[in-house]
Amino acid sequence: MIKERHDCTFLFLTKRIDRFMKCIPDDWKDGYDNVVVCCTIENQKNADYKLSIFKDLPIKHKCITAQPLLENIDIEKYLDNIELVVVGGESDINARPLDYAWVLNIREQCVRQNVNFEFRQCGTYFIKDGKQYKLQTKDLCKQAKLADIDFKVKR
Repeated sequence: MIKERHDCTFLFLTKRIDRFMKCIPDDWKDGYDNVVVCCTIENQKNADYKLSIFKDLPIKHKCITAQPLLENIDIEKYLDNIELVVVGGESDINARPLDYAWVLNIREQCVRQNVNFEFRQCGTYFIKDGKQYKLQTKDLCKQAKLADIDFKVKR
């Protein structure tokens, strides 16, 4: 279906990027033009493990999703050939907090490396300037957009 529908873009998100080479079709080569593969990370340990694998995989369109972001992380050395980084918090009564400073840190890394950045959603428990807020699930994406910190690469 993916090979037949060149008019559609297919997005694959995975927490198991280490299994990628076992799951692609025989004619994959360096990827299909209409497929975006997104590697999910949550913390520095996972970022270092997963992104060190992801950077060398034969994929034409790559993105990173740090959602839920659980701690401050450094991904700058992995941003070559990445088209987009998406950041967001966790939503639920048992959600772990998201610190806005962590979001801004990743944004700055993306800006320095000229990589698109989107702040997709706040977390239920959101820390800004040292103060923790509890947000309703229905407002998480809206509040992230109100921050107006997305970065679009100028071409």
